[in-house]
Amino acid sequence: TDLEDLHLYATPREQRFRRFASLEFEGQLYMTPYDFIQAVTNDEPKHAKKWRSLSKQELNQILMETPPVWKGSSKLFRNLNEKGVISYTEYLFLLCILTKPHAGFRIAFNMFDTDGNEMVDKKEFLVLQEIFRKKNEKRERKGDEEKRALLRLQLYGYHTSTNNVLKTEGEDLVPRSYWDTLRRSTSQALFSDLAERADDITSSLSDTTLLVHFFGKKGKAELNFEDFYRFMDNLQTEVLEIEFLSYSNGMNTISEEDFAHILLRYTNVENTSSYLENMRCRIPEEKGITFDEFRSFFQFLNNLEDFTIAMQMYNFASRSIGQDEFKRAVYVATGLKLSPHLVNTVFKIFDVDRDDQLSYKEFIGIMKDRLNRGFR
Repeated sequence: TDLEDLHLYATPREQRFRRFASLEFEGQLYMTPYDFIQAVTNDEPKHAKKWRSLSKQELNQILMETPPVWKGSSKLFRNLNEKGVISYTEYLFLLCILTKPHAGFRIAFNMFDTDGNEMVDKKEFLVLQEIFRKKNEKRERKGDEEKRALLRLQLYGYHTSTNNVLKTEGEDLVPRSYWDTLRRSTSQALFSDLAERADDITSSLSDTTLLVHFFGKKGKAELNFEDFYRFMDNLQTEVLEIEFLSYSNGMNTISEEDFAHILLRYTNVENTSSYLENMRCRIPEEKGITFDEFRSFFQFLNNLEDFTIAMQMYNFASRSIGQDEFKRAVYVATGLKLSPHLVNTVFKIFDVDRDDQLSYKEFIGIMKDRLNRGFR
């Protein structure tokens, strides 16, 4: 019951992690790769989770079987299944990856590569732990210190209270995404302090599947950009494949209606049935959406900010746009060429007033929610 009470002190992301995590080691909670996939593709866990305590021997066995980064693939998480451990900060990092355009992969790598040697070592990567922990401390709710200490132990693996900066009454903290926090926090000036702290926590933290995958069983390997890029690209592809396959029933395509279902998940749209009915009426002949089309659309979604700027540059911000302008703005912003059928399907889903034009409100506002899987 006490552990359930901790939900009251947790943010929505922390609550979701606790709900899907299935493993516990020395008081800290972990997801398996299977748990992570479930957390980003389902609304709720398939079964009520009870945290299973891992012994040191079991954890070591899991880490011994972790493949090196050069053996990575777009089936890594599915192949590992229950044989892996993912910490809360790594969960946040993986969520960041899922919503980043490929152009952002280089920025992410450079943020970790603090000494500029084109390689990321384990210590540089562990600074991530500190950045996300510091962000969390600023957002902690005032209340029972014992409960908050328990929550920190579950999520970050440390016992003692830190000199955290709590939000005071009336203080207005600007909410930032974890990606923005990472980008703003990784300045050289701040890194020396964080790197010192990373030294302190390295010895007390348990290794995880990601740490062993990236830096080897002894933690001495270094990660180059090509391996880092491949890992991020593989993860995006794997999650999209899982979502696509859950609807395709072994076929090469999913229906336009299934595509609409996937797009409208995790959004604030209350009456999704009206969107689906609108699309059924306007696309009576089912042609299907291929995986290549499906993936290209979500790659475009990860570039939504640049697309919005491109729309504004074309002076479309205050009025609706047609399919040709839409395709052109996508290409200018992302370099992606969306198929005419895919663009037509998107228009038929979101063009609620049926004027063959898309307005900002009809499309971008809704897609920002979908991009961040309901955690904007």
